[in-house]
Amino acid sequence: MAKGYWVSAYRTISDPEKLAAYNQLAGPAVEAGGGRPLALGGRAVAHDDGIAERVVLIEFDSFEQAVAAHASEAYQQALVVLSDGVERDFRIIEGV
Repeated sequence: MAKGYWVSAYRTISDPEKLAAYNQLAGPAVEAGGGRPLALGGRAVAHDDGIAERVVLIEFDSFEQAVAAHASEAYQQALVVLSDGVERDFRIIEGV
């Protein structure tokens, strides 16, 4: 079974306090959903039209598990807290 991944590329962070509050809720929600952080905003080099801002990569045992974790009540509450604090490109992708 192919793994699932959350990939978040942050274009802007306009409210670091909202991001910090989101992180407090999102971390436990991701863990409860079976997610494992692989990258949490370390150094990045951007190419082409990319922006060298925060990038987060979370691994799940399956694509379906990744989708379910995003839909979970706990993660949805984290998104409410984040609201307009960031602009990001968030994707759930299937591994090979």
